[in-house]
Amino acid sequence: MTLTTEALAAHDDVDPEIRRFVVALNHGYGQFSDFAALPLPERRAAAEIVRAPWRAGGPVMAKTVTAELAGCRARFHYPQRSDTPQPALLYIHGGGWTMFSIDTHDRLMREYAARAGMVVVGIDYSLSPEVRYPVALDEIVAAYRALRDDAGDFGIAPAAIAIGGDSAGGNLAVATSLRLRDAGDSPPAAMLLNYGAFDPAPTASYARYDGPAYMLTVAEMDGFWRDYAGDPATLVDPLVAPLRADLTGLPPSFLAVPECDILADANRAMAARLGSAGVPVELRLYAGATHSFLEAVSVSSLASAAFDEAARWLAATLRRALA
Repeated sequence: MTLTTEALAAHDDVDPEIRRFVVALNHGYGQFSDFAALPLPERRAAAEIVRAPWRAGGPVMAKTVTAELAGCRARFHYPQRSDTPQPALLYIHGGGWTMFSIDTHDRLMREYAARAGMVVVGIDYSLSPEVRYPVALDEIVAAYRALRDDAGDFGIAPAAIAIGGDSAGGNLAVATSLRLRDAGDSPPAAMLLNYGAFDPAPTASYARYDGPAYMLTVAEMDGFWRDYAGDPATLVDPLVAPLRADLTGLPPSFLAVPECDILADANRAMAARLGSAGVPVELRLYAGATHSFLEAVSVSSLASAAFDEAARWLAATLRRALA
């Protein structure tokens, strides 16, 4: 069933600008007959088409380079030219570990690059279910190490590299930091976590915000966890469900949490657990925002404000890392 503006109007907890974004995406997917039943390669291609208008426009970079990083396709956004090494953010796109790319998330990366004044690097990791945990995690750990170890070649300051992502990308950002910590390796200087998927256990926000009006449904999220983990027993692994991990020693963290999201409770819990572990943490709850709301930045003042807040935090945190 196609979601209409009139049907969504009943959900008056959703910000009006975000509401129009949700309806537009729903109509976009409605162009494809029985989208959910399409073979996965066709669903991925359709999702790229539907998301394309939302990545258009936005900040113009001084230089953008698409290259290979540790065997994966990567995109480097440089907001300005500089003769000195710059801070950087390694950004991991969401999509339930099964969809999307550095193309769908190109606007998000350019927004962070321009607003925070730093290099942003996106990575195309291998998607599930063709591969399962820990393949994507292994690739991102390798990409982070390559970026840090060869930072001079990329015009990046190795001591000022943050890691971040949205949804499944937020999960992989925390898991990467955990893997590096456990290996005795130097962790990222900061974590940027946008509506991350941190634990498969249902919460009150699962019941409150389930349904297409809020972008992400419980059925979709449950399927994503299955596709990523493979073996159900893997779902309790703290590198799959990092809310269950010992979070001691992780980098300073910023969590952008949309109120109207089935993952909201898990994000609040992650912020609380990071704080209890002694990690400097900032949580911003965006009333009226849904899952994926940052992609609405071209039409949403709320999304724009969220970028500004995260960018200020990133710039300040990475300046301290360089001090």
